[in-house]
Amino acid sequence: MRRIVLITAIMMLITVVASACGAKNADSVVKELDKVQNKLESYTAKGTMTLNTSQQPLEYKVEVWYQKDHYYRIALTNAKKDITQIVLRNDDGVFVLTPRLNKVFRFQSDWPDNQGQVYLYQTLLSSILLDQSRQFATENDSYVFDVMANYQNGSLARQKIWLNKEDFAPRQVEVSDTNASVMVKVTFDEFNFDPKFDKNAFDTQANLNASGTPSTNDQAGSTDKANNANNTSGTDQQGTTSSTEPSTDNASTNGADEQNNSNTNSTGDKGVTDDQADDQQADETTAQPLLEFLELDPAYLPAGVAFKDSQEITFGGNPGIMQRYQGAYNFSIIQTQPKDVAASYNPGYMLDLGFTMGSISDGEEQQTLTWTYEGVEYRMTSADLPESEMVLIAQSMDEGATK
Repeated sequence: MRRIVLITAIMMLITVVASACGAKNADSVVKELDKVQNKLESYTAKGTMTLNTSQQPLEYKVEVWYQKDHYYRIALTNAKKDITQIVLRNDDGVFVLTPRLNKVFRFQSDWPDNQGQVYLYQTLLSSILLDQSRQFATENDSYVFDVMANYQNGSLARQKIWLNKEDFAPRQVEVSDTNASVMVKVTFDEFNFDPKFDKNAFDTQANLNASGTPSTNDQAGSTDKANNANNTSGTDQQGTTSSTEPSTDNASTNGADEQNNSNTNSTGDKGVTDDQADDQQADETTAQPLLEFLELDPAYLPAGVAFKDSQEITFGGNPGIMQRYQGAYNFSIIQTQPKDVAASYNPGYMLDLGFTMGSISDGEEQQTLTWTYEGVEYRMTSADLPESEMVLIAQSMDEGATK
């Protein structure tokens, strides 16, 4: 009897030890994640991103392509509106494309090196590796990390990241604010390591011509061919003479026009004088007939802010609409449809709006956030509106409220 009890106890001990040896702790997982990051050559991902920063949750389909060292293609699709925009980085710079309208907007930026993106695998890995106070848990077949959120939006405090135990592929991300409310959620439906890309996968013109769907072969293999293909894509793009190719001359002209007009048309100061209003009204009389597009109103306004007025204007040589808001904060929003295919934003830095990328620049007295969506360019200017509020207002305009 004693022998049976002893044998049973030994077997239980062996089982416990074996189980403990098979389980990974946070340190061992982090070491493996560091290896994954260092060896990362390419990947593709598909998923759904939900923004809870507005009155109604906004849902977008996300598709990410990455090729070492700096080739990115992120397609963001509003499923309800069937609107797709592509954020592209290649040898020629960073671009935001609207393939359906054949529109290209160029940024002077080293994105995403200087800022994190919740749908980029590198950002998630870096967040885990850099946070020495990370919290670790296991949940079914996933490793779960609770770490600090390192994003431009300062209201985002922490994030939980679910990784597949087998290969560390991302499964889900939840980014919360200081009140522990989930503001951004990304669910990954597909993730593939080391795919082979078509040679034009990151080419600006190819993405426009193919309605944003150049081919890719999602299969594991050597990435040397893909690297060579991507290095030649920049040459192919520079040699293209199509009218849809980004033009530096046109971009600089537009930038100068917008800069000259911004002093009179995009006031965000608390005291808007009658003379300024008269000047804007005079500009309205010389405006060309407005192109047909919907005037969008923000579905979100900061507390103590109310709509003041709206008027037709000409801005940067294009007809448009200017809305003004006043109260606790004072700002204006200009909506235009640029005629040129390519345009460069004023010097500033890229700002992640969730559904697209914006550019924010500081003047001596005012700050301007510029973004484009479905062929319409938006400029929000204010002397006192915080950047976090600018982002919330911009996101709420995608809800499509109109007067």
